[in-house]
Amino acid sequence: MDFLSLPKRTTGNRVYGLTCIADFGTPMGELRNILADYHTIIDIAKIGIGSAYVTPNFRTKINLYKEHEIKPYCGGTLFEKCYYQNKMSEYIHYLHDLGIEWIEVSNGTLDIPLQTRIELISQLKKSFHVIAEVGSKDCRKEMRISEWIEEIQLLLEAGCEYVITEGRDSGTSGIYEECGTVRCELIHELIKNIDPKKIIFEAPTPKHQMYFIKEIGPNVNLGNVKINDVLMLEAQRCGLRSETFYLEEHECNLL
Repeated sequence: MDFLSLPKRTTGNRVYGLTCIADFGTPMGELRNILADYHTIIDIAKIGIGSAYVTPNFRTKINLYKEHEIKPYCGGTLFEKCYYQNKMSEYIHYLHDLGIEWIEVSNGTLDIPLQTRIELISQLKKSFHVIAEVGSKDCRKEMRISEWIEEIQLLLEAGCEYVITEGRDSGTSGIYEECGTVRCELIHELIKNIDPKKIIFEAPTPKHQMYFIKEIGPNVNLGNVKINDVLMLEAQRCGLRSETFYLEEHECNLL
């Protein structure tokens, strides 16, 4: 159908306007059915936390995502586990063997110094597309807004394709208060100082997703999206939900 006037969405091999799902153990049969219908509105698939290491038929799952032109990668917790145990060379070989071309560098659990992460990114970008994550999974650890901005800028300058803002799959840390409220002042300052096309905002719930769509626009990059929510999210992006109904009339959106 094409008779409605809707916000213009990026299509094809998107570089922004990304929908990045979190796969926390979707069974293969279910995944095949979902991707058959919805692969065109999914861009990146994160195999959540460190679950890739224990996922049955993992190679088959990775190949299925790639067959549908969706970019798979392993969650940052697996990277941190390998870093902690001094197994980075084994991890890199593991990713190459699976044909995974994207890697996340994070410090959501470990306190890995920024300079160390920058050095890792400088090496990894020779073989992978690198995504870095900023923010802690511990809601008690707060960063000043200026630290968020500086860290994201430095990670992008080091060679990251995108930087993810931590929000967890619960939306209760990082860019969110413990109660789940968006830290609006932080978001406003981030998009004022950094190109939002290079940031993936973790937004695990429809409420969080609607905030970013209304604040930044229909082509905001959103992460930690539940795989069963992708169609509803696309409807939100297109102004086909009450909360985003008038989206196409707003000219203030950045994207």
